[in-house]
Amino acid sequence: MSLGTVYKRRPAKAAAWSWRSDAGVTAIEFALAAPVLFLLLFGLFDALFNLYMVSTLQGVVQKAARDSTLQDYSTPTGQATLDAAVTAQVHRLLPSANVPTPTRQSFHTYADAAAQKAEPWTDTDHDGTCDNGEPYTDLNSNGSWDSNGANTGSGGAKDRTIYTVTVTYPRLFPLAKMIGLSSTVTLKATTVLENQPYADQNLVGTKILNCS
Repeated sequence: MSLGTVYKRRPAKAAAWSWRSDAGVTAIEFALAAPVLFLLLFGLFDALFNLYMVSTLQGVVQKAARDSTLQDYSTPTGQATLDAAVTAQVHRLLPSANVPTPTRQSFHTYADAAAQKAEPWTDTDHDGTCDNGEPYTDLNSNGSWDSNGANTGSGGAKDRTIYTVTVTYPRLFPLAKMIGLSSTVTLKATTVLENQPYADQNLVGTKILNCS
């Protein structure tokens, strides 16, 4: 073998060794970066799915709330039908979701619904609670003192109703625990609408009662 032949082969061996070295370094770098990359991607998918659920749930709640303002759905049976429709829609998207019975609270005006103030009472013992026979004004005429002035249920004609639906479901990617997040997601959708004027609205109560 001549010196010229030896000289010509050396660059080829050096190039092959260099390629294997670069490939090895790339594989190591990918192995180090891949877990972080996958974690970021899973987190992004999880966040996007949650946003999709928020948007869908709000739309379902808005539809159910609009229907519940009609007189045909003002009965307990009608409200149960709407609640079942909301639950069914959520389960079509995510069968594993837990949907407790939606809640309804009614107020006389939008201002009352926004403020959610306690019914006025004389706090004789200064403990911040209506109790021990303290007198209060029963504004919603339900026979009990309410800390937010609301009546339970959808109320009557022209009342403003707050309709709330809560949904809890397991995260799509259990890797959330690795970054300290809960294994479940809880979403809440709320809307306020006015019942149709299918009758005269009840007058604001003025009767003075006593707290229990």
